[in-house]
Amino acid sequence: MFVVVTLCIAATRPVVKTAEGAASLVSGFGGKTPGAWWLAILCLLPPLGSFITEPAAMTIAALLLSEKVFALEPSARFKYATLGLLFVDVSVGGSLTHFAAPPVLMVAGPWNFDARSVLLRYGSKALLGIAVSNLLVFLLLRSEFPSLAARARMAERTQVQAPPEEPVPWWTTIVHGLFLAFTVVALHSPALVIMGFLSFLAFTEATRHHQYELSMRSPLLVGLFLAALVTHGGFQGWWIQPVLSSLGELQLFVGSILLTAFNDNAAITYLASLVPALGPLSAAHEGMASSLQYAVLAGALTGGGLTIIANAPNPAGQAILAKHFRGGVSPAGLLAGSLLPTAVVAACFWLFRPG
Repeated sequence: MFVVVTLCIAATRPVVKTAEGAASLVSGFGGKTPGAWWLAILCLLPPLGSFITEPAAMTIAALLLSEKVFALEPSARFKYATLGLLFVDVSVGGSLTHFAAPPVLMVAGPWNFDARSVLLRYGSKALLGIAVSNLLVFLLLRSEFPSLAARARMAERTQVQAPPEEPVPWWTTIVHGLFLAFTVVALHSPALVIMGFLSFLAFTEATRHHQYELSMRSPLLVGLFLAALVTHGGFQGWWIQPVLSSLGELQLFVGSILLTAFNDNAAITYLASLVPALGPLSAAHEGMASSLQYAVLAGALTGGGLTIIANAPNPAGQAILAKHFRGGVSPAGLLAGSLLPTAVVAACFWLFRPG
């Protein structure tokens, strides 16, 4: 219920335009060249997913990359490297809070995580991993940015300017932010979440000339997936508990990365939350349980960009950017493009793990 409501609020025009405006402002420091847009989108929007939810951040980032960079027809190497980097960045970028990324949300309650603990244990390493991997990939692709800039200047001279879009009033954006904050605060009170959402629907109807048409399809699909995961995941405890209980910290970290690629990172963390050795019941071995919890969640976040199915928002990004790939997105190409950022993020999580 919480996921559906937050996704609906985060996908509205005031929130989307605010995120786009932030990326535009940052890219302005680099002259709004394709390289500046590339860096602004990939450095700013994935961490923003911790507040507007990962699917919303993925959608906005993919739309801006499509318009500002991919439309200029870069090489296939450039496109796969960027797509893999985007998927990894979004997967780990949702770890600054305890409510925006499905793999974090699935264990926040059972493992007693709050926003502060998630930020300190995971978010700080995620920000470092995003910064380092973005810089490395940018340096690897730097030879292509001058030609993209030349194509952008040529397209700007020939393109017909569309009439400016009516801006969103500041007070509408503030009210949307308040509704999102109220939903987070009321996370454990379903009646309040529904009451707030009904009030939000009334507000969007009253201000619909400033809104996109409200779409429930994607939020409902993600919500139903997580509901099915909770409903059926409990029946997997008979095999997942002995397997995970027998693994050490490094084995759990690597195994979680690999399992995420073939399943979904939220599925991995939910199944891990069923293991007594990883939960609050093991208070006598609190230090060991804490390190194992860290290994599982860090691995699940790290592996979220290796395949399309590794993270729930990935199909949304693929759907938006697939038109720029001849014959569609190749799984092998995506894997190759995500290996470097995955390795960088894994190193950041593992080398700077809590003592």
